[in-house]
Amino acid sequence: MYRRLLGPVYDNEKENWRILTNKEIYAMVKKPTITQTIRSKKLCWFGHVQTMEENRIPQKVFMNLERARLRGRPRNRWQDEMREDGRLVGGKGRKEKVYKRQEWKKLLRTARNRRILHVVME
Repeated sequence: MYRRLLGPVYDNEKENWRILTNKEIYAMVKKPTITQTIRSKKLCWFGHVQTMEENRIPQKVFMNLERARLRGRPRNRWQDEMREDGRLVGGKGRKEKVYKRQEWKKLLRTARNRRILHVVME
């Protein structure tokens, strides 16, 4: 949609019209990409599931996935991605902040505003 709204731009160097790249578009509109949005929403969901009681279904499904892994390069698991994203966002004290709702929300808001998760994607 943004590409259509912004239209093509004239490149003085090459003396022709060209279509904007995704990076140029997102820099102009100052909105996160869909992958960046998904990443931050996954962290929100992780914090929610982490504070659930042990007998709840999401807690059982997402936190207790212990299966034998296949041969070859290990596939990324949900826990691995959350561990990496959490390390980027919260540093050492992130596990304790999950249980303090206001601190966790503040941490996620700070990560979103400073675009901490966005740097990884580029």
